Amino acid sequence: MKKMELLAPAGDLEKLKIAVLYGADAVYFGGESFSLRAGAGNLTIEEIKEGVAFAHVHQAKAYLTLNIFAHNDDIEPLREYLAKIKDIPLDAFIISDPGIIMMVKELIPNAEIHLSTQSNMTNYMTAKFWHQQGVKRIVTARELTFSEIRRLRKEIPKEMELEAFVHGAMCISYSGRCLLSNFMIERDANRGMCAHPCRWKYSLVEEQRPGEYFPIEEDERGTYILNSRDLCMIEYIPELAVSGVVSAKIEGRMKSIFYVATVVAAYRKAIDEYYKDPENYRFHPAWLAELKKVSHREFTTGFYFNQPTNRNQNYHTSAYTRDYSFVGLVKSYDEKTGYAVVEQRNKMNIGEEIEVFGPYTDFFTQTLTEMYDLETGEALTSAPHPQQLLKIKLDHPAGANFMLRKCKVSVKS
Repeated sequence: MKKMELLAPAGDLEKLKIAVLYGADAVYFGGESFSLRAGAGNLTIEEIKEGVAFAHVHQAKAYLTLNIFAHNDDIEPLREYLAKIKDIPLDAFIISDPGIIMMVKELIPNAEIHLSTQSNMTNYMTAKFWHQQGVKRIVTARELTFSEIRRLRKEIPKEMELEAFVHGAMCISYSGRCLLSNFMIERDANRGMCAHPCRWKYSLVEEQRPGEYFPIEEDERGTYILNSRDLCMIEYIPELAVSGVVSAKIEGRMKSIFYVATVVAAYRKAIDEYYKDPENYRFHPAWLAELKKVSHREFTTGFYFNQPTNRNQNYHTSAYTRDYSFVGLVKSYDEKTGYAVVEQRNKMNIGEEIEVFGPYTDFFTQTLTEMYDLETGEALTSAPHPQQLLKIKLDHPAGANFMLRKCKVSVKS
């Protein structure tokens, strides 16, 4: 059985490297234009070159997203952009617009094309059409069930691949093709500028009673009627593996390096454990517990097992659950002394309990007992300054790019 690819988001160059180091088999990212995440840091052309080289050195693949729905004014700038990147050894382009597919094939004849989920591919006849257009892989519409995916795999050409989202934010609109943001504040989701109005709070207003707001649900605060839970399929790796999906995709180019590292590491462990011995595979609840340590909404399995019901929406709040905070990134570690150089990311104090985790490892817990300013050598009781370089005593070895996190006080109490 060919091992399922773990595909991670890379909102910028730092996140790309973290995703690869924490176990991603492939990463996807946008350039400075023509990607559906205009708010992400995205990568300059020089950063794309560096990111692709880094991925390849670590035996990972690199996919560039060009998945906007182009307007006339986008065509010539896109053509110029493609001319600038055509010699970068990208492994694939993720595209939704047929015109952009045609342009890429003209300018980069050997390019591998992956069809974006934005194209709403929901049946095997449409898949066969895209195969005839030279598409190698289809990112399935998020509205497909396991049964539909298995039927797709059976009917489409053997050389065609299926990729599916397995974790991250869900959209109220069909595969993300939403006009709500454009309608309400003139920010087009299909051109990378979604303001996420599906997360806003709504009430009902009757025409003859302006200013009187009636809750849609029985809650005086109103309702988040469009607010979906987050997708999470870590408990169903076997079902994904046998469905015909060759690439398990994590959503989140707007997320932090802490999010990327934690989610990639958890899915890496689950996928590796399954392929060691599929017949005797057992899910470990610790993997799900790890996912709950990063910012998230309540979880759902989306459409995979059936049509979602009202239980897959969260009508009460659009807020994230943030039980843990990311407090530091290890830059180096001295095995002889047990001290790590740590870049501070959030405030931490002597006496607090922290967790330390890294690629392909389990986390360990310790109390902060020693912390010094790296430049002055001053002993510190608190580290409140963003990106301050610290020297911290660790109870166990830790490598570069390990991370420190702490449980929030409100959770402990």
